[in-house]
Amino acid sequence: MINVIPFDSLGQFQNDWLAARYHFSFANHHHPDRNGFGPLLVWNDDAIQPGTGFPRHGHRDMEIITYVREGAITHEDHLGNQGRTVAGDIQVMSAGKGILHAEFNRESEVTRIFQIWIMPDAAGHSPRWETRAFPKGEAAGRLVTLASGREADKGSGALWINQDAALIGGTLPEGATAAYDIESGRRAYLVVAKGRLRVNGVEVGERDGATIEGVDRIEIVAAADAEVLIADLP
Repeated sequence: MINVIPFDSLGQFQNDWLAARYHFSFANHHHPDRNGFGPLLVWNDDAIQPGTGFPRHGHRDMEIITYVREGAITHEDHLGNQGRTVAGDIQVMSAGKGILHAEFNRESEVTRIFQIWIMPDAAGHSPRWETRAFPKGEAAGRLVTLASGREADKGSGALWINQDAALIGGTLPEGATAAYDIESGRRAYLVVAKGRLRVNGVEVGERDGATIEGVDRIEIVAAADAEVLIADLP
């Protein structure tokens, strides 16, 4: 079953520097039917104004993936990690036993990101942070595993997370097709970062989400130039 969650139905928050949409219940926004999807607890669609960002704060026992859609995000944490992640790339922060970090838009343009929080497989992992650049033009038209905790993805170049889950991304020119197999007993959450898709014949619009359950294969057709992310979940 594929259930589309329209962008216009997402929770909202806005102040002078942040405009956010929430796919699931988050902070002061509560939706009785959207309290995560398996170990996927948070999928926030954030727009951060230039020269602003999230000041230093703490997390623990959470796998936090940041996918940059436009602009760039600059990270720093109490472990001494510093780095800048640009559009099309991701960073992974395993909060583990505890980490203090800040995320800022140091660019001259608005930065747009997806913040994706996944429950780890256990409490108390060592905290860590990584970022990685992924192929752009040459990867167009196919799906690439960006982050994963699945044994099959070790050594693939995907950033490691402490959960039997994966984040897959791809850009599809208009008319292009792609397929993704979902193992028996697993589910997926799909978000269209840009453009429009047909997923097993179901229309999914720009910045919509879709829960996918009881389906062993999804056939994706780009109705316009599109960018898609898929969380493969237990």
